[in-house]
Amino acid sequence: MIEYHNPDAPVGIEETPYHLSVTISSDQASSLGLLANGFPDSVAFLDELGYALQQLRPAITLRAYNKRNATIPASDQLLGEIGGECIGVIAAYGH
Repeated sequence: MIEYHNPDAPVGIEETPYHLSVTISSDQASSLGLLANGFPDSVAFLDELGYALQQLRPAITLRAYNKRNATIPASDQLLGEIGGECIGVIAAYGH
């Protein structure tokens, strides 16, 4: 008989729901940002994600951003640019 062990430990803090989201219909033309954090392969990952998103929602226009340094927050200028050009953004980590 095989027994499986779940290695997940109990969570020590209460979970907080994340309420920010964007709904995009299949025919809605929208601009969506893809923000790479500067870790290796974060751009490559977002390129693949962008390709998959455009297969699902061809009307989406994707805009690529890269903060280039994972150790610092995105600048106010970059955040302003994203906020002015996009209805939402997907941020990604790479390694």
